[in-house]
Amino acid sequence: MALGRKINLAPVYSMYVGDRPASEMDLSVIAYDSNSAQIKKLSKIDELEQYKTDPRIIWININGLKDIGSIQRVGELFNIHPLSIEDILNTKQLPKIEIFREYRFLSIKTIQREKNFIHKPDGKKKPSLFFGKEKREEDQINEFLIDHVSIINMKNILFTFQGIPGDPFDNIRKRILEDMGNIRKMGTDYLTYSIIDATVDEYFLAMNHLEEDIGNLEDRATKTTDDTFIEEIQETKKYLLKIRHAILPSRDTISAISRHEDFFQTDELKPFLQDLNENLSHIISMAESHREWLTNIMEVNLSVLSHQMNKVMKVLATISTIFIPLTFIAGIYGMNFEFMPELEYRFAYPIVLCGMGLVALTMIVFFKIRRWF
Repeated sequence: MALGRKINLAPVYSMYVGDRPASEMDLSVIAYDSNSAQIKKLSKIDELEQYKTDPRIIWININGLKDIGSIQRVGELFNIHPLSIEDILNTKQLPKIEIFREYRFLSIKTIQREKNFIHKPDGKKKPSLFFGKEKREEDQINEFLIDHVSIINMKNILFTFQGIPGDPFDNIRKRILEDMGNIRKMGTDYLTYSIIDATVDEYFLAMNHLEEDIGNLEDRATKTTDDTFIEEIQETKKYLLKIRHAILPSRDTISAISRHEDFFQTDELKPFLQDLNENLSHIISMAESHREWLTNIMEVNLSVLSHQMNKVMKVLATISTIFIPLTFIAGIYGMNFEFMPELEYRFAYPIVLCGMGLVALTMIVFFKIRRWF
């Protein structure tokens, strides 16, 4: 479906829309206050009902959107609008914010690292997003996946919905469970900010990793004439563009939060949001400079390829030039005329061969003096 748009369906119709198959649901809850914190895995959505009256801060994380009925059941239990459920399930849409009477909705793109093993049945190398080093089939590579995370911020309950397993929020969980910093003394607004901040940190990690691989490409640009090198640069540029498309609307969303006075209930977070905006602007500038960097690397490599081709053509041209007079001489004595007096001379054949060799040697010496090769 183009652009994640649902055609010919009811205005509010919940279905999963994404670039990859939906994964099975994994449900976890962190409940904490200033004195204690605990994390718990749940197997059924109905088990969440016990937390509706819990006075502690409740962070409910739902990982995997395959079970649409369970997502809808969450909406029924906590009075989440069907439009928000639709937005949660549509992972291809752009980040956005919405404010309802009972909660505030935010969606944002996250970038997380995934480790994969290269394997192709035909034994050839698999093209990777990053090409810093030659990688064998058994080598492990790091790739980054872009996920769509939806956040629902209630009075003391925070929901996070994610499409794929894993997230960049493990450090937040550690801070809550081990009582590091002030996070256990703050409310859901600060928890929401911490999630956004962790997402922006992952953006920096992705850009730094990409910068390292682009640096490796630059080192190879003047040394390789491999036909796949340009393909590697193009793949990296596509991935860079994908990152930029994820980060740019996220910056607009955070800017909208800063302008919207009703999204966060406390003014203490406004300076932090401004800092996030500046960081995102810096990341977008990095993406633009990296794109130009890759273009320059491609131009350098094309120049190297052109230089190598010129060297080959120069050698071929030199050989062809040397053989022109030799071909001319051979052509003269290859004519079938009856009266060619020198043909009857006993030493005519070696004299002609020596003459041809002398002509070739003279031309080679001349080319060397002129430094044409």
